[in-house]
Amino acid sequence: MTPLQRYIAEEIAADHADGLLNRREALRRLGLLGFGVPAAVALLAACGGDDTDRPAATQTATAPPPSAPPGTSTAVPTTPISFAGTDNRALQGAWAAAAQPRGAVLVVHENKGLTDHIRSVTGRFAGAGYSALAVDLLSAKGGTAAFTDPAAATAELSNTPQDQFIADLRAGLDELGRRVPGKKIGATGFCFGGGLVWLLLASGPSALAAATPFYGPFPDGGDLSRSKAAVLGVYAAKDARVDASRPAAEAALNRTGNPHEIWVAPDADHAFFNDTGQRYAPVAATEAWTKVLAWYGTHLG
Repeated sequence: MTPLQRYIAEEIAADHADGLLNRREALRRLGLLGFGVPAAVALLAACGGDDTDRPAATQTATAPPPSAPPGTSTAVPTTPISFAGTDNRALQGAWAAAAQPRGAVLVVHENKGLTDHIRSVTGRFAGAGYSALAVDLLSAKGGTAAFTDPAAATAELSNTPQDQFIADLRAGLDELGRRVPGKKIGATGFCFGGGLVWLLLASGPSALAAATPFYGPFPDGGDLSRSKAAVLGVYAAKDARVDASRPAAEAALNRTGNPHEIWVAPDADHAFFNDTGQRYAPVAATEAWTKVLAWYGTHLG
């Protein structure tokens, strides 16, 4: 099991422990990842789940958040595009052009693929002055839209070689360089995508001038010494699972000598920026968005 496969499996188990998935659905999703029933049951128990097949938690009809999700008021609509990846493989993506780009941002999706939420974030960056591209990392399988079961999309991502992810993301950087010539490039990823941003930083020299990974697992033995990017790592105070790798990320960043900062959102949990999810924390999301734009304003333009 690769670190990313382990991360996805543990995320399913954590969602079950937090009541976001009932036991039957959690076992189904782990089965799609290749877990046999005994191993799946053991993982659920290890992550604090129980044997009760209770209904999954649902969002209650409470008062709406105090404001629209950060950046949505000026967001630019995205356009579906295709472009060439490694060996001329066709890649799909969502593109949003800033009217007068200050820089460019590669957006890396969560383990559900290129969703409407990620398209929204891509458009938000363009509205803030950074032309943005989100690469569909399921392009080789027809794209995220080809999967009617989001859990199947997650399973497919778990079976994709990490080298392919890095190749596709580097192709995304190249595409941004063609579409926004002469501008500096950043990368922002969420959850699984945050882990891929860390992997991209550790994969060697690239066009990245800055990066802002959100609550993504730091790769085992990750070495950032060949990266020149200024990194803002975003974490959540209640996200103990991902926070466990934060000391390794901080140590690796300290060794680079590059500008870096770690920000931990107080009173927030994993995936707090995703306004379509049950852990969305509007105050933390707004503060994170402000910090990301300030970081890119300093290091991209």
